[in-house]
Amino acid sequence: MPLKPLKKAVLPVAGLGTRFLPATKAMAKEMLPVVDKPLIQYAVEEARAAGIEQFCFITGRGKTAIVEHFDVAYELERTLADRNKTAELEALRAQAMTPGSIVTVRQQVPMGLGHAIWCARAFVGDDPFAILLPDDLMMCDVSCTAQLAAAYKETEGNVVAIEEVPMERVNRYGVLDVAEDKGRLVSVKGLVEKPPIEKAPSNLTIIGRYVLMPEVMGFLAKLEKGAGGEVQLTDSMAKLIGMQPFHGLRYDGKRFDCGDKSGYLEAQVAFALKRPDLAPAMQAILKTYG
Repeated sequence: MPLKPLKKAVLPVAGLGTRFLPATKAMAKEMLPVVDKPLIQYAVEEARAAGIEQFCFITGRGKTAIVEHFDVAYELERTLADRNKTAELEALRAQAMTPGSIVTVRQQVPMGLGHAIWCARAFVGDDPFAILLPDDLMMCDVSCTAQLAAAYKETEGNVVAIEEVPMERVNRYGVLDVAEDKGRLVSVKGLVEKPPIEKAPSNLTIIGRYVLMPEVMGFLAKLEKGAGGEVQLTDSMAKLIGMQPFHGLRYDGKRFDCGDKSGYLEAQVAFALKRPDLAPAMQAILKTYG
């Protein structure tokens, strides 16, 4: 069978954002801006740069603003045109999505990441798909998802983005049990979700970027609860090992954990410094408070 192209992405956006209350009481955490774009837009743009054409947002109650962000705002565009705000108008139109490219699915009960991904089973069908967690904001010269897509073509199997963390933090992540470390690619023989530090098989951890084969849905469908009493995606991914190629990819770039307040603040600084129009102002601010 020829390798299917990677054209679909699933974005779980049903989380409550409790670590950012009260800001997220009435606003989806994925709509929190970094400089002048919300987290969800960064994730979608990253996926589009990898050739993704179809998106499934796994949403919950109170998340309608996420979908509306990618809709056409006729009144706003007309007002910008009337006021000759060409740059702002072009920026809005640049993010426009092809009609029909976004679907939404409700995750009625918060049962974990694995359950959220299982909710997208009809969207995924028999195709490979990417998963992007918008909390993980990526700064890469080449889209992180594009790097995963290239690794998927190379390995013809499942690929997850990985990074090394200090051993004292491995109990926060899905951890790789390594079969062979090839440098950029790591062949995986096992996965463990949030292991005790003393039992962690390595310090190579999975971040919020994946390319998975559709067979993972068959294992997710069992809705078996794992760490934290939730349906863990890592547990179902582990069952693919031995059936299909499974690799970790040391991506080229930097991740900002925007589900954490300090990570979110660091992202504001880093992304502002990358902007020629904002870098001087940010450098002056840093000198003032340094």
